[in-house]
Amino acid sequence: MRPEELKTGGLGASAGELTAQSLEAPGQGSPEGRGMAKPAAAASEDTAAPGTGAARTLLPGAVIGMLGGGQLGRMMALAGSAMGYRFVALDPAPDAPCGQVTPQITAAYDDRDAARELARRADVITYEFENVDADVAALLTAESYVPQGSALLYTTQHRLREKAAVEAAGVPVAPYRKVGSLAELTAAAAELGLPCVLKTATGGYDGKGQAVIRQPEELEAAFRQVAPGASAGGALPELVLEKFVPFKCEISVVAARSASGEVKSFPAAENIHVNNILHLSIVPARVPEEIQRRACELAERIVSGMNAVGLLAVEMFVTESGELFVNELAPRPHNSGHYTMDACVTSQFEQHVRAICNLPLGDTSLLTPVVMVNVLGQHLDGAIQAVCAPDEAGNRLGVAPKLHIYGKAESKTGRKMGHINLLCKDTGDGLSWVEQTNLWRN
Repeated sequence: MRPEELKTGGLGASAGELTAQSLEAPGQGSPEGRGMAKPAAAASEDTAAPGTGAARTLLPGAVIGMLGGGQLGRMMALAGSAMGYRFVALDPAPDAPCGQVTPQITAAYDDRDAARELARRADVITYEFENVDADVAALLTAESYVPQGSALLYTTQHRLREKAAVEAAGVPVAPYRKVGSLAELTAAAAELGLPCVLKTATGGYDGKGQAVIRQPEELEAAFRQVAPGASAGGALPELVLEKFVPFKCEISVVAARSASGEVKSFPAAENIHVNNILHLSIVPARVPEEIQRRACELAERIVSGMNAVGLLAVEMFVTESGELFVNELAPRPHNSGHYTMDACVTSQFEQHVRAICNLPLGDTSLLTPVVMVNVLGQHLDGAIQAVCAPDEAGNRLGVAPKLHIYGKAESKTGRKMGHINLLCKDTGDGLSWVEQTNLWRN
């Protein structure tokens, strides 16, 4: 961070004129009540943040409260700590990944007392996952400073609301229909045509909570799979049927919007999934530059149209004809943006901190081609050995592997345990390194 950014950045006053009291959110209490000394910090009220009153500029030294203590929170805390911010996380798991690098409140996500403690100890609250308990989100928004607000969560927690918001921004999504019964599913499939994908409207990630339907005779089985309680007379979750889009590849763009409305996006990543889990992100994406540019424009249009604060990851399908259809949104740092940690001027984690603290957004320029490869439980030991031993393939190919381990307590098959950013002169060399290590063949 440049010294002049600490002095200006839209604060409306010099750093010497700012006081710790200007950071206080309603009901937070004094710094002494939190049991920690607080440095001088800024709070300008130039722009309203959704559901949280006026925007505030928080300088390094402020405390960022993290709802969730997983790997995304860990990497955000590491990036923000380097900038001079402090963190405190709320997570139910003892010794959570984020808790290994910052203080942690160990409690359930729906524990209202724990949420109030998080609000008391922090100057600003953010979250590392979108499935936040609605009551806790409302409590934090009312009693603390949550620049992301609860409206963004409300929208992105529900696929039907999310699609409506994307369409309202003038961005295309795959044709879809709301489904509330097997009869409605049958009618919707006939209207949209097969193949289609049936998904729960809420929850689900990495392929969970969804089923691909290719033939009419698969409709009932897919319905029972995605809504298992329906056959037992249980409550039927809201479902959405999406027309399957024949696509050439999948790409994603992570866009950021600050509390004062500044918007920037990172270069588009081409994503390859294996067993519905992200395996590779390739940057630059192997699509024409015009498509990359348009993808960034669409992501920036969405993050602006939704008045989002922080990061918004936009997943898209690219068709053979070059059309772009938005698949899903994630209002947080994203797995496909991990490449930015080593390959961009500013990482997505630093950018999120800058956005929620209302600092000027960082330069998102790509410094080098890169291939990000996820390290799952079955790959962990081999990946550690590969990067901690003489790297014949890397030396031959001109590839520099950068290993990031998440600190999860238990390694399981299919569980994301870390990732490697392969810095290279050409992404083909990075892909060759992945192939030649033989670690990702299972």
